Amino acid sequence: MTAATHSTLFPRVPESPDAVLEGLDPEQREVATALHGPVCVLAGAGTGKTRAITHRIAYGVRAGILQPSSVLAVTFTNRAAGEMRGRLRQLGAQGVQARTFHSAALRQLQYFWPKAIGGSMPRLVDRKIQLVADAAASLGTRLDRNELRDVTAEIEWSKVTQTVPADYPYAAAKAGREAPRDPAEIAHLYAAYEDLKRDRAVIDFEDVLLLTVAVLQDRHDIAEQVRAQYQHFVVDEYQDVSPLQQRLLDLWLGDRDNLCVVGDASQTIYSFTGATPDHLLDFRVRHPGATVVKLVRDYRSTPQVVRLANGLLAQAKGRAAGHRLELVSQRPPGPEPVYAEYTDEPAEAEGAARRIRELIDAGVPAAEIAVLFRTNSQSETYEQALADAGVPYQLRGAERFFDRPEVRKAGVALRGAARFGGNDSMLDDAVDLPSQVRAVLSGEGWTTEPPAGSGAVRERWESLAALVGLAHDLAAARPTATLADFVAELDERANAQHAPTVQGVTLASLHAAKGLEWDVVFLVGVAEGMMPITYARTDEQIEEERRLLYVGVTRARERLHVSWALSRSPGGRPNRRPSRFLDGLRPGTTPTVGHTGSGTGGGVERGFTAGAVAAPRRTQRTPARCRVCGRTLTDAGEMKLMRCADCPSDMDEGLYERLREWRAVQAERSGQPDFCVFTDRTLMAIAEACPETSAELARIPGVLSRKLRSYGADVLAICAGQEPGEADGDD
Repeated sequence: MTAATHSTLFPRVPESPDAVLEGLDPEQREVATALHGPVCVLAGAGTGKTRAITHRIAYGVRAGILQPSSVLAVTFTNRAAGEMRGRLRQLGAQGVQARTFHSAALRQLQYFWPKAIGGSMPRLVDRKIQLVADAAASLGTRLDRNELRDVTAEIEWSKVTQTVPADYPYAAAKAGREAPRDPAEIAHLYAAYEDLKRDRAVIDFEDVLLLTVAVLQDRHDIAEQVRAQYQHFVVDEYQDVSPLQQRLLDLWLGDRDNLCVVGDASQTIYSFTGATPDHLLDFRVRHPGATVVKLVRDYRSTPQVVRLANGLLAQAKGRAAGHRLELVSQRPPGPEPVYAEYTDEPAEAEGAARRIRELIDAGVPAAEIAVLFRTNSQSETYEQALADAGVPYQLRGAERFFDRPEVRKAGVALRGAARFGGNDSMLDDAVDLPSQVRAVLSGEGWTTEPPAGSGAVRERWESLAALVGLAHDLAAARPTATLADFVAELDERANAQHAPTVQGVTLASLHAAKGLEWDVVFLVGVAEGMMPITYARTDEQIEEERRLLYVGVTRARERLHVSWALSRSPGGRPNRRPSRFLDGLRPGTTPTVGHTGSGTGGGVERGFTAGAVAAPRRTQRTPARCRVCGRTLTDAGEMKLMRCADCPSDMDEGLYERLREWRAVQAERSGQPDFCVFTDRTLMAIAEACPETSAELARIPGVLSRKLRSYGADVLAICAGQEPGEADGDD
């Protein structure tokens, strides 16, 4: 069994620390034994990154170098955190905390809330859609279910990128986001949502991170208590961290550098949620003394699959492309990827279903086969094709087509039109079945042209468009078909679907497939307009689409089938072409112009050592002393005031009250608690120091660079006796 293949269900716990290292390849062993200082693991797909970092933690614990309770390992999903805990138990490293960012932050916030803020912690809402709906209603705005989901996603993105409501329009434009509504309207909805949360005394999941950050940066005593608990940090999928998560990680670390991060910039596919690979790519800049280990031995896929994956990235452009890893397969040779072109989408689905039926009949377990597509709206065709072929399937990360709310609602409307259509003026001009279906579904949101942008609105339109397409198909096959016949056809198709089973073929979007793998993968719909998706217009968006296809390719262990259709429906105009990403990779094509340099190989890059140029170190804090009596200060509150609690205060009471009034206005605008702007202690310190310049203001504990940029001009104006906004600017 090779280094990163699947373990048995109940493996034997290694007998010694050295036994933990057995079976690791040289680079994985480097990761496992690099227990001090910053470590960056660049791990390609299938290279055993989870194996490497869990063995690193286990080796440190078993060797007595790391205390289990002092290690915090964070990742992005509960499934990944659970897998990490399970592997650590199997390696004899119980007691290590492996959690998601949100879980770790929530645990700390619940523990420190009484001390930091007082009283009971607000209730955490697990779903914010109803709150967004109520906020919209308070503004007289009506949002349907799909718009609610899209607006909610924009609010979540804003919060993880630390964007306040007033700044949303600018931030969204700068990030190139396709807003589901006018950006100014979304900003108002966002502000109303924050107001409603405050009125109802509830917080959401993003608030958990925001509030934990606020507590740790404003209460040095609590931050030091957390840092005393956790001495070593491991972050998985580091390419997916958001600015807010990075800020939380920085506060956990303090001025220490016992950090190990693991990631792959070529698998960055969640930028729409605020994730960015910049923190991974800049790790050596932030930590010049870091050890960098590159894992490129691919234990998952055959050389044929790996060759295609490497070829995809060889043509990539942009910053991530310059850091790509050249994978080297460790598996025996397998079959070449199969490329198939079909006349239309139903033919493509039938072809895939037919081949899957053959594989299952030949002994391949259905659970080891996956069909991966770009959008959830593509699933219905494959659900039906598999059902017709007698192949069980299960959907991952998506509702079954006929269970989707918009499809069920459309079915009700079509059924009513079929029964009472003679009295419906909307159908007066509809002369055939397709025009009747279009007329009915136009009342449900279908339009002749797809909506701009991505997200739930687009997916809803595509679901309705699939019904329109089905009407065309039925009319072509049965010219005399009526609306009642069409409704009966829908009922038959819904009843024919197989319930999801464990042994079913997996149907999933490429995003939902991240972190999974199968023996056989069918990548379908790999045509221009779908891969890359139509609304990917900028170079950055196109390159993320390429990385998404790369993720899909690297899900396959042994067999890979890539297909596309020349038209959407039978008899349609064959105006589609295969994805540009396949140019130069499939037989008979030449590569497009792009990044053609080779990727980096595996190995280890050491940080600065003795005798080399010293890596810059973070400056050590000098002891804080009371500015009145000179005594060394240890209490966080005294340190913020820069004086002992019982030493006389020279605070300007009037200035303090003006600052409090200003803070209340700022908190209301940003939808945050008052202390997230400045704590009372910080305002007292400002009122005592009465700073005249930005430099003087920056020296006050609690006035961090971000707050200096956001609030510095206003605070200096108030200190100078002016109204906020009247200051001449920084000096």
